[in-house]
Amino acid sequence: MRVYGITGWKNTGKTTLTERLVAHFAGQGLSVSTVKHAHHDTEIDHPGRDSFRHRQAGARQVIVASPARWAVMTELRGDAEPALADLLAHLAPCDLVLVEGYKRAPYPKIETHRAVIGRALLAPGNPTIRAIASDSALAIGLPRFDLDDIPAIAAFIRSEVHL
Repeated sequence: MRVYGITGWKNTGKTTLTERLVAHFAGQGLSVSTVKHAHHDTEIDHPGRDSFRHRQAGARQVIVASPARWAVMTELRGDAEPALADLLAHLAPCDLVLVEGYKRAPYPKIETHRAVIGRALLAPGNPTIRAIASDSALAIGLPRFDLDDIPAIAAFIRSEVHL
C-alpha cells in the first residue's frame, strides 16, 4: 500500500489539502483512503444513539452498518493509542493512503505552512518531509508548492510513491 502524509501545525491547511488531494486522485480513477490523527478525544458517535449506548455499557468494539456505509469504533479503555502501522493494517487495499497528521511517522510527507500562523517549519528537523505547500515564498532546500496548486502537489506525490 502506498502511503503519503500531509503534516504541519494547526490551522495551516492540512485538512483542506487532504480533501482536495483525495478529490483529485479519485477523479483520476484511483482508490484513496485516509487516516486522520487527532490530538484530542475525538467523538464520532452521539449520546442517545444505540451505538453510543453500547459503548457506554462497556463494549470494546461497536460496528454500525447500513446500506450506505459501515464503521467500527474501538474503545481503548486505557490501552495505548495504536501505532499508525497498526491502523493502516485495518484498511482495505487501495491505490493510495493519505495520512493527515502523524508528524513523526516514518512515511514521506508534505508539510503545510501558512505565514500568518507564525510557526517555524517542521521540515528542518524532520527528514520525512519531502516538500512544502505554502501560501508564501520560503528559503528552504525542498520543493515548494502553492497550497492551491493541487495538480502539481498530486504529481509530486505520484512521483514520490511511484504511482
